Amino acid sequence: MSLRERLLVRKLRERDERAFRQMMELYGDRVFNLTFRMLGNRAEAEDVAQEVFITVFKSIDSFRGDSKLSTWLYRIAVNHCKNRIKYLARRHDRDRTDYDEGVARKADAAGVTGPTQLPRPDAHLEGVELEQQVAAAIAALDEDYRTVVVLRDIEELAYDEICAITGLPEGTVKSRLHRGRVALRKKLQKHRKSEGTP
Repeated sequence: MSLRERLLVRKLRERDERAFRQMMELYGDRVFNLTFRMLGNRAEAEDVAQEVFITVFKSIDSFRGDSKLSTWLYRIAVNHCKNRIKYLARRHDRDRTDYDEGVARKADAAGVTGPTQLPRPDAHLEGVELEQQVAAAIAALDEDYRTVVVLRDIEELAYDEICAITGLPEGTVKSRLHRGRVALRKKLQKHRKSEGTP
C-alpha cells in the first residue's frame, strides 16, 4: 500500500469527510464501471456503487492493509454486485439497458469534443452496436465467469489482484477466465450468425 493510500485510510478512520470525498474522486469512476459491467443497468450500478462507498466508510476500521485500498474496494464492489444479482434474479428484474449512455459517457470522459475527432456516423453506430452486443453478452455470462472477465479484460487487473478480490486461487481464476472468454465468444458468434453477419 502506498504512502498516499495509508494517509487516506488513516483520515478515513478518523471519519474525515474530506477524505471520503477524496476517495470518491479517486475511485468513484472505477467502482461505477465495475458495477455497471457486472450489473448491466445504469441505475442499479449507481445504487450499488453508492452502497460500496457507504460500506467502505462504515467498515474502514476492518481494512487490514494487506492489499491495496483499490483491491479492497473492488472486493466489496464484487460482493455487493453478486448480492444484487441474486436479489434481481429473485425479483425477475434483469433489465439490461442503457449501454448507449455508457458509450456516450466514455466518449465524454475521453474528451471527444470536436467534430474532427468524431468517427463517421455509420462507424460510430457500428461501434455502439458492438459495445451493446459485448455488454449484453457479458451480462449474460454465469456470475463466476462474468466477475473474472470484467476484472481482467475490462478493468485490466493483474491476476494477484483478482485473486485478492475474489478469494480464489490463481489457477481457478485463469480457468474461469478461459471458460468465460470461450462462453463470451460463443454468445457473440451466435448473435452475429442470427443477424446474418459473417
